[in-house]
Amino acid sequence: MSPSAQSAAVERFRALHASGCFLLPNPWDAGSARFLEHLGFAAVATTSAGFAFTRGLPDSPDAVPLETMLGHFREIVAATALPVNADFLNGYADAPEAVAANVRACVGTGVAGLSVEDGTGDTANPLYPFDIAVERIRAARAAIDGSGVPVVLTARCETWLLPPEQRTRTAVERLVAYAEAGADCLYAPGVGDREGLAALVRAVSPRPVNALVSRPTRELTLDSLAELGVRRVSVGPALALVAWGAFQRAARAMKEDGTFDFEGPARYDELDALLRRSGSSTAEPSEGV
Repeated sequence: MSPSAQSAAVERFRALHASGCFLLPNPWDAGSARFLEHLGFAAVATTSAGFAFTRGLPDSPDAVPLETMLGHFREIVAATALPVNADFLNGYADAPEAVAANVRACVGTGVAGLSVEDGTGDTANPLYPFDIAVERIRAARAAIDGSGVPVVLTARCETWLLPPEQRTRTAVERLVAYAEAGADCLYAPGVGDREGLAALVRAVSPRPVNALVSRPTRELTLDSLAELGVRRVSVGPALALVAWGAFQRAARAMKEDGTFDFEGPARYDELDALLRRSGSSTAEPSEGV
């Protein structure tokens, strides 16, 4: 992506956070990104889990190398004209200065935003100590400012790793500090109830809050989340898991029953035509085998 195109994408992405509430769906590859653009979404975000599963790997920075993840960001950026937010896990580093170096590399992939988590990957101590976690966000902010590309920095508090009774209190404490350290958007995946989300919105206002809706729910809708003051709604690996679910059911039916009940498949001709229009292929049509 050219510097001018990235700057324009960053400007559009920042504008989306200024007011209202928007959906930020999570494609897991270039094709799903193009389809989401076709549907009219205003921006997309990568999903570390969704991408890792396409590589036959678990969702961890220890499993998916940094350069592989940066290559994935470039692929999604190249696949769509939409602003792309990068799920950058823990910044692929522990020390703040190393986080800063990796954030600079992430900005260089052409993304319009990126998120940095405070999860350590250590079950005994799941979150970085408070002071170090804040310094990591401050270092990411400084790296972005030094790059000259004002991508949207989202700070994530991984409260889902904590006991339920600690999640909202910890998220409020940390997200307030992350906002003061320079985060543009705040996000706590472990807080998904109305009361908790409202508390986060109040605590960090006027900074925007991202809510995660990754499981089927009748309680939460885009309108109801907007009423709580949430500005951004992402779905994490949900769309990828929906695709995996359909694949698993069909594969099991073939193996266990010898049947071919491909329920609700996409139409080959429609999907092929869509991706041809978006410039994904110049090959001649095939029979879909």
